[in-house]
Amino acid sequence: MKLANSGLAGIGLAAFGLAGCAAGSGGEMLDTAIAPMTCDAAPAQYHIGHDATQAMGAAILKDSGARTLRWGPPNSAWTMDYRQDRVNVRYDGQMKIVEITCG
Repeated sequence: MKLANSGLAGIGLAAFGLAGCAAGSGGEMLDTAIAPMTCDAAPAQYHIGHDATQAMGAAILKDSGARTLRWGPPNSAWTMDYRQDRVNVRYDGQMKIVEITCG
């Protein structure tokens, strides 16, 4: 029984010690979250008409500033969830990019 209690005490002390890492010198909580990447499709519009390739997807990600890329094959349905950090790239049956949007 003594062993079990000392194990729990050790976990409690470890959690207490980590809690201090998030507080600033005045006791306020620091915002340690990574700044969200937001998509801007305008700089990537010149890729419309190009072939839908992995390299082109990487270039669209870079140009748009998005964190993730979603490919949209021809005649496919997409979920309607909106993500400000995602760029959407639709292409046609000839693998040509036809639309670049954010969300």
